[in-house]
Amino acid sequence: MIYLFNNFELDPEKFELRNKGRLVSLEPQVFLLLRLLIENQNRMVTRGEIVDKIWNGRSLSASAIDSRIKFARSAVGDDGSAQHTIRTIHGKGYRFVAAATQPETSKIPAQLSPEAAPMESWEITAKPSIVVLPFQYLGTPGPNSTFAEAISHELIQALSQLRWLFVIARGSAFRFRAPDPDVQKISRALGVRYVLAGSLKTENHSLVITVELSDSRNGEVVWGEYFTFALKAIHEIRTEIITRVVSALEIYIPFNEARNARLGVSENLDAWSNYHLGLQQMYRFSHEGNAKATAFFECAVAQDHRFARAHAGLSFTSFQDAFMKYNDTPEASVISARRFAERSIELDPLDPFSNFTLGRSYWLDGDLDSSIDWLDRAITLSPNYAHGHYSHAFTDMLSGRSDIARTNLDTAFTLSPLDPFVYGMLGARALSYVIDGDYETASNWAEKAARAPGSHFLIAMIAVIANSLNENQQKAQYWANNAQKRRSDACQAHFFESFPFSSSEVRNRISDALTLYGL
Repeated sequence: MIYLFNNFELDPEKFELRNKGRLVSLEPQVFLLLRLLIENQNRMVTRGEIVDKIWNGRSLSASAIDSRIKFARSAVGDDGSAQHTIRTIHGKGYRFVAAATQPETSKIPAQLSPEAAPMESWEITAKPSIVVLPFQYLGTPGPNSTFAEAISHELIQALSQLRWLFVIARGSAFRFRAPDPDVQKISRALGVRYVLAGSLKTENHSLVITVELSDSRNGEVVWGEYFTFALKAIHEIRTEIITRVVSALEIYIPFNEARNARLGVSENLDAWSNYHLGLQQMYRFSHEGNAKATAFFECAVAQDHRFARAHAGLSFTSFQDAFMKYNDTPEASVISARRFAERSIELDPLDPFSNFTLGRSYWLDGDLDSSIDWLDRAITLSPNYAHGHYSHAFTDMLSGRSDIARTNLDTAFTLSPLDPFVYGMLGARALSYVIDGDYETASNWAEKAARAPGSHFLIAMIAVIANSLNENQQKAQYWANNAQKRRSDACQAHFFESFPFSSSEVRNRISDALTLYGL
């Protein structure tokens, strides 16, 4: 149901607020607050009700509500003096007082400016595409044979949540039923690049599932896997199968796209090719790699200025510039990380990667509550998004919620055990045990993190902290030397700028541990 007031249009289903057709960028909590007030415009909404509905009853300060009210007012052109849209009932709550109407139908086309238009550009870029064929049941048809089609159908639904991937609908995909599908023939018929096929069979009270992803351009298998589950748990394991397959495709398709782009002629690279090449460089976690990734993302944006994921990529590299102190202007990088993420959200508010980058940008300001809001949204949009779960866990850890952090880290690692962020997952787990005061366990995880591929000087500093607090002087000194070898000016100021712990007691413990070893 759409609500119209003044020059604004609020669409709860699309999670959008528009002013004269232009999208207004809002934090999730601010949007939810505005929606709650407008949906109850005939009455006052108490502060307690706001906490229950927006923050799920979570304990928080009065200033947190006041700040969100301030942002909501600003978004609709109101302020604390005028109060022509949101009125404060002192000591009790708030009421939406603007004249809000509901059109007869919610299918009103928004008057969009060119800058705020939806991403028709998806249609003109070489977006990866896939068809999921109906899985084959090998053997005599029986009560479990229908499970093959069920898995295929659920995979189509899950993959459709990935905004970067074009997925052929079930009606077209299920026309191609064959024991040995001709990948290139199917690809030509449907105009897709990737074909996902699979089979099921029962063996000794077990269900064996084989999955294979093929690239139709050259006919090669990009990824293949087989799973074995107890037959008695056939329905319970459906979610696990879907999760593991989708998570694998999130890794293997982008890397295959980048590999193919490198083999092509550089002058013919399109926006999506540049985007995937940027992803590959981005995950090298080096100054040089980040600079190259930025250049690829800038090319992608130049080729398609409404390419949301390319803007999100620029937010990611700007975040990395600020987080790793790659340049002498970290303040500018902080601003860029937020600006590019917000632009990405404007272009495609339902993209998990866009929401993820906006959530991480709030780390740089130490605004952990806002970070959690956007990361929650990224995970809601894509429950199998490993980076969303990892970053959520990291933010939980910084906020002192160590148990919740470890639960989310378990989820992230299960979704993506070979993830380029593994060192970060291990480092966050180590710090969660530092928060709990379990320094022996913390040092074990910190050692694994610091030795993992891709780890950097900040991860080495985690090993210094954990071993220092565990009173292992030899190891602490080793990692202090290692951190300074990786970055000669490494110091605790760098660490706390990148890791904005909410607890001053935790910060003091960490500071004392680093000071002992010259950091």
